[in-house]
Amino acid sequence: MKRNALAAGLARALACAALLPASVAWSQAIAPDGSADAADAKQLDTIVVQGEIAYRDRSDAIAPTLSYDLEYFQRFEPNTVGDMLKRVPGVAFVGSDIMEFDGAMMRGMAAGYTQVLINGKKVPGAGDDRSFWVDRIPAEMVDHIEILRSNSANRSGDAIAGAINIVLRDAYAFDGSYLRVGVNRWFDGEVNPTFGAVTSGEALGGRILAGINIQDRYRGKLKRSDRFADPSMEELVSWEDQAEVKDGRDYSANLSYTADVGESGRLSIDGFYVKTDRDVTEVSHEVEYDDGDVIESRVPGLNPINQKNWGVGAQYRFDMAGGTTEFDLDHARFEDNSAESEEKHEYVNGEWDASEAESSAISASDAESGFRVAHKRPAGAGELEFGIDYRSKKRDVTYANYAWEAEQEGDPVTYEADGSIGSLIEETRVDPYVMLSGRGEVLSWEAGLRYETTRSDIRYSEDGEIEGSASKDYHMLLPSLHLKWDLTDADRISLSLARSVKRPNFNELIPAVLDGEYGDNDYVGNPRLEQETATGIDLGFEHRLGKHGVIGVNFFYRDVKNLIELVNTGQWSEDAQDSYEDDLEEFLDENPDATEDDFEFEPESWLFTSANVGDGKVYGVEFDLSTPLTSLGLPDTGVFLNYSYLDSKVTDFIGERRFNDQARSVYNVGFIHDLPSLGTSFGATYRNQGDAFSRIVAEEVMVKYGDDLEVFVEKRFGSKVSVRLTAANLLDASKDEFFNKFDNQDDQIDRDFDEYEVESEEAGPSYQLVMRWAF
Repeated sequence: MKRNALAAGLARALACAALLPASVAWSQAIAPDGSADAADAKQLDTIVVQGEIAYRDRSDAIAPTLSYDLEYFQRFEPNTVGDMLKRVPGVAFVGSDIMEFDGAMMRGMAAGYTQVLINGKKVPGAGDDRSFWVDRIPAEMVDHIEILRSNSANRSGDAIAGAINIVLRDAYAFDGSYLRVGVNRWFDGEVNPTFGAVTSGEALGGRILAGINIQDRYRGKLKRSDRFADPSMEELVSWEDQAEVKDGRDYSANLSYTADVGESGRLSIDGFYVKTDRDVTEVSHEVEYDDGDVIESRVPGLNPINQKNWGVGAQYRFDMAGGTTEFDLDHARFEDNSAESEEKHEYVNGEWDASEAESSAISASDAESGFRVAHKRPAGAGELEFGIDYRSKKRDVTYANYAWEAEQEGDPVTYEADGSIGSLIEETRVDPYVMLSGRGEVLSWEAGLRYETTRSDIRYSEDGEIEGSASKDYHMLLPSLHLKWDLTDADRISLSLARSVKRPNFNELIPAVLDGEYGDNDYVGNPRLEQETATGIDLGFEHRLGKHGVIGVNFFYRDVKNLIELVNTGQWSEDAQDSYEDDLEEFLDENPDATEDDFEFEPESWLFTSANVGDGKVYGVEFDLSTPLTSLGLPDTGVFLNYSYLDSKVTDFIGERRFNDQARSVYNVGFIHDLPSLGTSFGATYRNQGDAFSRIVAEEVMVKYGDDLEVFVEKRFGSKVSVRLTAANLLDASKDEFFNKFDNQDDQIDRDFDEYEVESEEAGPSYQLVMRWAF
């Protein structure tokens, strides 16, 4: 099977190679302070006709940082930041649908352990776990991506796994204009356009950059589920075939303005806007076998998505009192007005039996505002930085539920209100910090302290009526220390020690009962949860290979305290209580002389909550290589390789396991070869993500992803036009999930299965043709 898939993938790759399209590359000069010098700005009006290959940058930051320019990824024409991040070390995507990359997981830990920043600032996102879906940001808006492996005092400490800083294009760093026009073709024949434009130049006493991007987002996939009585797979209980189509359009724009003020001041204003309009349609055919009866169901579903992300920020930096003072002001907002509905029309032995439907609508607004003042000044042979961060967050979410049940076949679907639940979470943070650093010819160091304080207020409502509230204060001192030894001009060792935190997920804090949240089990939040904390160590070695190449290895360890996991409260669910009352009444009717004490009842569902259950450990090694093959006489060939081995330990109610959803490993390998005399380049990349396992009360899941092969070919025409063809998922990878389901915790421990399910989804190869025109 694998051999046939690989052969098919290579055949598709050779077919693409015959068409020969192209690419764009720019060069950028960065000033010693990290900002771009306008005199050396990237020229957007010039396509580098020699097809120079871009490699991973070697960062001068003292804290362990990997930096990747857009040019590093651009040959494979990524559509989103998610498409870019799947190529960097240690980033996995477990839970994402096949060919989708939304919740980035550094070190394989859940997305909520990874902090995502835009231009160094926190942004709200769709995830209940405080994560930001990185596929919301188009790749064309990005200048470079930084992988921050450890905390520093001048950044928020909620990044146990690390942080990803998405740096958007800056007016001071670019000059010129270009257009990007392309089409995508999917395995089912659907063709979708994409369009982007960027322009930058002098205006209003400074420099302005503006960009827009419009792309149709489409994904069709096929899913198959087979459900058995137990893992022996001897008794088939039911099966389901499903076709799903995600069809929509993303609109995005970014704006940057930079101006020098006086002799030392610089004012920068930036903003971004992303709007997602998408319809997800599903049609399922289910068949269940029950005591000789065949129960068939037609299950259509619709999920219209309407989401917006936007943010604005202003920064003013100037010399003052022998140092440099900086003021930052930012505001970001996420809005979600989406809905989801599913109908079920059931037939028993070919005869109509029932029709029902459920629908829910979400109205969510998550706003976050921040103000920061910081001052840097010389301190002996080093530099002192101190400041204070203020952040205010308001998350207002309401879920409205609707239901319908038919009286006879063919009745129209007319939904009736079935309750609503809402929550309002307000958080206020005041985080002072101080940091001292020094740079020497051999040794550079950075030491800092950050004191994070958070006031959290929670209110929740049901059917529009306030049901309760809770408050919680958090206080945490976060020290950090980074050392960097430049042993030679080519060799570097880095060591980092830092403390970090993970705040509870939003729904974990809301003390409202959610009916049937985990199968038949109910869930109630716990506003008394403490933050998870971690003490982390990173030890790395990096070696420069010639002029452009770099090879690095990094060992990491995180000792996590106050781990938050799902637990059983021991209380019955609402369904179990109702069943108890009904069964008790029937028992007493049948046994007039009996009492309630004579009645025996075993509940099949419970009330779950979240609790701080103990400690965990996360560790692994990350390796990356990015270099031309000049030493082998192939200066026009670049190779790229990264591999991460990921592991962890946590003890739950059954025993020892890894952190939930942590992939065992993830690696990428690829090459790019340039033919300067022909103005042509081509390349390929191969990605593999290891298996991931998760275990919660009453359910265990193993997730496996197939291997991913991508190729590109390009052709350049003069210095203004390039054309590139890319092909993705050439091995037609699948996402396979294996579910062990139980009625309750006792059955799970005893391995008394309720159901064993095998689910697989595929989306087929896709192709993208893009033309760029600089002017």
